[in-house]
Amino acid sequence: MGRVVARPMLAGQIAEKVDCTLRGDGNVTVQSVAPLESAVAGDLSFFSDSKHRRAAQCSTASVLIVREGDANELSSSPLGERVLLLHPAPHLAFAKVLDLLFPAAPFSGGIAANACVDVTAHIAGARIADFAVIGARSKVGSGTTISSHCSVGNDVEIGADCYIHAGVRIGAGVKLGDRCVIQSGAVIGADGFGLQPSRQGWQKVQQVGAVVIGNDVEIGANTAIDRGAIDDTVIGDGVKIDNLVQIGHNCRIGNHTAIAGCVGIAGSAVIGARCMLGGAAMVNGHLSICDDVIVSGGTLVAASITTPGRYTGVFPYTEHRAWTKIAARLRRSAA
Repeated sequence: MGRVVARPMLAGQIAEKVDCTLRGDGNVTVQSVAPLESAVAGDLSFFSDSKHRRAAQCSTASVLIVREGDANELSSSPLGERVLLLHPAPHLAFAKVLDLLFPAAPFSGGIAANACVDVTAHIAGARIADFAVIGARSKVGSGTTISSHCSVGNDVEIGADCYIHAGVRIGAGVKLGDRCVIQSGAVIGADGFGLQPSRQGWQKVQQVGAVVIGNDVEIGANTAIDRGAIDDTVIGDGVKIDNLVQIGHNCRIGNHTAIAGCVGIAGSAVIGARCMLGGAAMVNGHLSICDDVIVSGGTLVAASITTPGRYTGVFPYTEHRAWTKIAARLRRSAA
């Protein structure tokens, strides 16, 4: 298996920069990172989940990030004494170590020869790659990268230090804050599913709102966030959205909410701050979820949630009439 080349650092330097307590030789050099099971001498790994305890005991990683309570048990490896970095949240510390060992490439601004930038667009210290298209009157902030084959519509505002990966589509009027990351294939600001039935068929309802995205937001590959029908779709600061998520028109997502893959959120749903939606959860439209709610994977949220907590609803499918009767009986028996 191929290994990513890291920037070597001493264990003592790492401990200082990520606020860990060093136990052992701070002059040991960390060459790379690896999982507990495949780590070799020179690698750094971490232990945070008790189900991986045996793997941690047998690991040959030179450096382990662990909680203080696990230090005595894990102070030695099959190769001898190992260096420990003590931290109350080892996975969080490991994430910070990755930033140290794998720094981003130096930023280089400018507009590539084969980029298409409208003359009315304002590009201030951004990097526009080949075959990217920037529409009329759009603004791209300093330090932002627009990768190849991206399409940025008219009147779009993109903040500073963002990274827009290849093949992203950003529709007209979208506003994006600072330090956002959008992965390849995401579509921000496409039309919502606005249709009204008539005798002649479906009448399309023009979608005239936009999408407003806060600072420090990450949006996964092939995720779609629809523009508002009349008002805007709003994504708060620090929201993290996984791959293949659908967010319908006029939705509002509160600050620092995390949404796992394949979640579908129907139009005009309002989700509070610091919520977590598990993979493949479904949220009906025109309801609200209060702050600090966890929705388990595969759960259907069919009514508003007004009390913080964890909610789960996974039930085998059956014919609809039978299912409603079973659900009613379960609810009565639990009352």
